[in-house]
Amino acid sequence: MAGFLKRLVPKRFRKQETVIPVVRMHGAIMAGGSQFRPALNLASYAPLLDKAFSIKDAPVVAISLNSPGGSPVQSRMIYNRIRQLAEEKNKKVLIFVEDVAASGGYMIALAGDEIIADPTSIVGSIGVVSGGFGFPDMLKKIGIERRVYTAGENKVILDPFQPEKEGDIEYLKSLQVEIHNVFIDMVKMRRGAKLKDEPTIFSGLFWTGMRGLDLGLIDGLGDMKDVLRRRYGDKVKLQLISGARSLFGKKVPGVDAALGMNAERLAAGAVSGLAEVAEEKALWSRYGL
Repeated sequence: MAGFLKRLVPKRFRKQETVIPVVRMHGAIMAGGSQFRPALNLASYAPLLDKAFSIKDAPVVAISLNSPGGSPVQSRMIYNRIRQLAEEKNKKVLIFVEDVAASGGYMIALAGDEIIADPTSIVGSIGVVSGGFGFPDMLKKIGIERRVYTAGENKVILDPFQPEKEGDIEYLKSLQVEIHNVFIDMVKMRRGAKLKDEPTIFSGLFWTGMRGLDLGLIDGLGDMKDVLRRRYGDKVKLQLISGARSLFGKKVPGVDAALGMNAERLAAGAVSGLAEVAEEKALWSRYGL
């Protein structure tokens, strides 16, 4: 109601303040996610980005980013959506790194016209990683025979219950090289002449914000509030963009919550949630977080 009444007042009589929409992107980048563990992906954040870029008088959109990486596809999709909206709405994008913007998290950061981090933030990790576990001897030990039937000689490539095959590993690495080259091209396109001639930049290493600034991976050091106040004055107002809410201020529940979940589906969701937590924990732990 207050916002509606404020709009009725002629613009020249309103208190002059600069509103900056803020979207906070936090977590591992995954296609899935659940009510137990929301994931950072395009489906979750597209509505927030649309809402942020729709604020006409805002000179920039600020994104607070904290992600150890994850799905390269989702990372690129989020990056592309931010750039599409920036060009469509003719707005600058400022990315503020919290603890980490590494791997897919750094890929998203490339969508910023400027990347600003804390001196102790972690940035970089421009590479591709795949991981898993192998159990070729476990079934024998517990007396279980696994039977798999396929049409196509490579249908069970990288099967964790079979010994590793050199050809499978070479094929996986060839895919990684292709994805890595896409990532490198993105960094070169967005960072351009800012990048230092340092061979380790694309090796998968990661650095503090301070070293990242020297290498040209980011544009400055600082925190969101101070940077925006310096640029837009003390009357700057940061408006956190959040999802839809009900009349009582609670987040609108999803379809599952609205229809009710039986015990079996709830248990399955909990197991899935635990797996997602383990996967996300592994991503964060690579950077000592």
